[in-house]
Amino acid sequence: MGIENKIHTTNYVDTFIEVAEDCPAQVSQIPKARGDTKTIAQMQYDLIAKNPYRFTSDDVLFTVYAMKNDLTKAEYKNARVLFFSKGQPCMRASPLTKRFGFGVHADKEGKIALYGIETKAYQQFLKDHSVKKIKAMRTKK
Repeated sequence: MGIENKIHTTNYVDTFIEVAEDCPAQVSQIPKARGDTKTIAQMQYDLIAKNPYRFTSDDVLFTVYAMKNDLTKAEYKNARVLFFSKGQPCMRASPLTKRFGFGVHADKEGKIALYGIETKAYQQFLKDHSVKKIKAMRTKK
């Protein structure tokens, strides 16, 4: 019996991830660094906010993993295959959607952008019947 090389994905298509029901933020908040160390939330925010609809969820999650682990560009290809050989938490588990008050929209190509809970665009996604809606994961059970 051989080992199955299944590649997992965290990508969504035509989907809006709403903030978690227990998200403490009433308005979106830009994540801050802890001392000299960038947090995962800050790295995710920087990648997505500066590049709306440029990256998929997989791209963002792997890039943050690579940055946290100081991978070289030469290591990316093999590391990405290994990273997605196991299931990874998706943007529903991101601190951006659970704690910092951002919704995440994935377009028809799976490319993502952030929308603060207080914005008109966030409210429009909630009313748009052509976009699937799912809530971010709760922090507390």
